[in-house]
Amino acid sequence: MSSGSSSPFRDRATHPLAGVTVLQIVPDLEPGPVARAAIDIAGALSRVGANALVASRGGALVSELQAKGGVFTRFPADARNPVSMALNVRRLTQLIKTERVDIVHARSRAPAWVAYGATRLIKTPFVTSFQGFYARGGPLALRYNSIMARGDSIIADSAHTADLIVNLYPAAKAKVHVVLGGVDCRVFVPKAVAPARVQAVRRLWGAAPDERVVLLAAGARASSSYKSLIEAVLRLASQDAAATLLREAKFIIACDEPGAAFAKEIDAAIAKAGLQSVMRRSEIGPDRAAALLAASAVVALSANPDAFAGFALEAQAMGAPVIVGASGAASETILAPPGVDETARTGWRTLPDERALAHALSETLSLGATARDRLSLRARAHVESQFSIEMLRSQTLSAYAAARGDG
Repeated sequence: MSSGSSSPFRDRATHPLAGVTVLQIVPDLEPGPVARAAIDIAGALSRVGANALVASRGGALVSELQAKGGVFTRFPADARNPVSMALNVRRLTQLIKTERVDIVHARSRAPAWVAYGATRLIKTPFVTSFQGFYARGGPLALRYNSIMARGDSIIADSAHTADLIVNLYPAAKAKVHVVLGGVDCRVFVPKAVAPARVQAVRRLWGAAPDERVVLLAAGARASSSYKSLIEAVLRLASQDAAATLLREAKFIIACDEPGAAFAKEIDAAIAKAGLQSVMRRSEIGPDRAAALLAASAVVALSANPDAFAGFALEAQAMGAPVIVGASGAASETILAPPGVDETARTGWRTLPDERALAHALSETLSLGATARDRLSLRARAHVESQFSIEMLRSQTLSAYAAARGDG
């Protein structure tokens, strides 16, 4: 099991993928993490001299793909009907032959079944992206998801996911490459965010100038996180030593899935706890970098071990003290005792219960200015050295090379 190469891109003439044609297949090119990942890697491929094709039904991001050096080819990759998928195997086989494709990378399950059928017919290297939730579900779901473990290279989104893959599919062990995530450190950098952007976010949140903001990412599929925060704040409120911390803080629960039912659920829970004066539901807003810079602490807890790794990385890049769960993808993004010395800490790992979270919140909010600045600098340096977007690109391209036997 490999973590991938962390070396920078080589010269176009000497890179192992120079002149190679890579076809990524995704359902569509509408805004979303799958399409954006495909576009970003297409740009990386173009920069090293590879030919970057993306097959999909199309969407709003086609022009962005083309601007970054990728080539769009229309293909009904969103088809899920078994008959349509069977026909797509023949279509994709012909496309691979016509474009002289050297590597096919499937980023979701239905296109992966099609790509697997086509690449096995003509012996083309096959790469898959395996998300942590593919390792969960009943027998039928696991059977359907198993296609993502059949790649010649398998890109796992965390070490936690890699372990799940190996447990479910032991024969895949040597093919797994961990690519946890990447942050564009040119976008998520404190000095690039004007004060007016931070002030705009604070107005959105209703935070007073002298209030410190604790920002919690919450999703409807992982609702236990906001419940844990409410219980932790109630616990702090019962402690005399924490009274000052609460008077100076506002807790913002930012919904990443702001559906009406989920929003009302959060509002009702805050009201029931009697915390309306220190806690409110809002949203991160479109300016994530400014939101993270505005936060005195960021909480990224979830019962889902695959959630919020990107959020935790972005928070560290912006220098915000971050609290994550004790296991899962987000926990892999930070340095914390006992794994490292206290002087190397970049965040906190905690169990998702009110006692542990209250303790972590108290420690985070009690940081003095000097200690916080030092932690922020360490966190930023940690992300730059281990989780930059450049490293994600390099590791992904290394997985491509490995699929061809070049890695």
